[in-house]
Amino acid sequence: MASSMNPPVDPVDAYNLVAPVFPKLAEERRAYLDAVDRLVIAAIPSGSRSLLDVGAGDGSRARRIAQSRGISELVLLEPAAAMQRIGAGHGEFLTMRAEELYRIDKHCDVILCLWNVLGHIFPAAARVEVLRQFARLLTPRGRAFVDVNHRYNSRHYGALPTLVRFLRDRVAWRVENGDIAVAWEIDGTRCTTLGHVFTHGEIESLCRAAGLSIEKKFVVDYATGELRRRDREGQLLYILKPTVA
Repeated sequence: MASSMNPPVDPVDAYNLVAPVFPKLAEERRAYLDAVDRLVIAAIPSGSRSLLDVGAGDGSRARRIAQSRGISELVLLEPAAAMQRIGAGHGEFLTMRAEELYRIDKHCDVILCLWNVLGHIFPAAARVEVLRQFARLLTPRGRAFVDVNHRYNSRHYGALPTLVRFLRDRVAWRVENGDIAVAWEIDGTRCTTLGHVFTHGEIESLCRAAGLSIEKKFVVDYATGELRRRDREGQLLYILKPTVA
């Protein structure tokens, strides 16, 4: 059957549609996702007792990470009801968008925002506000873990498309240069939503505006999960901490 093309839908609506095939999509990126999880687990501060996962999906990753470090207080924030249903048994969900974090008052030791969840938040000012809420909610010794799709990841996107992106940014930088269409094939129908791919400089700017500091950055190969030395060879995982006034 030929694929039919639909106009982009809201990211939450898209993930409600994608939910039936989400386990398959995750399995296709298992090497990358597991590598990120291992890095997160190793970097969680000792004695951490509470974890908030923003954009938790089916909740399986947060549950596994929390259990590996003996974290008993787990909050799963996931706005797509269909994603929650496939994660039945992984914990209690809050049906909230990341943009609604201002409604949460309880501080936490660990915040997760994984697999480019930040790239589904629009506009750019909303990304700053979400990160500002991370800074507000983290305990003084707490850490946030955020991985994003890297705009200049030539190993994944290809050398020529990446060069075009780089030159475009050099000639006429706009935040919107990183806006892309994200598409999945579901039962012969192409589901499309909006996404954003980031530069390292962009993440630095967002963090400064939000009151967060970058403690460490990892470059992770999107195909193999291997750590890479050069930014252009992978996606970017950040460990963030509240900026000391």
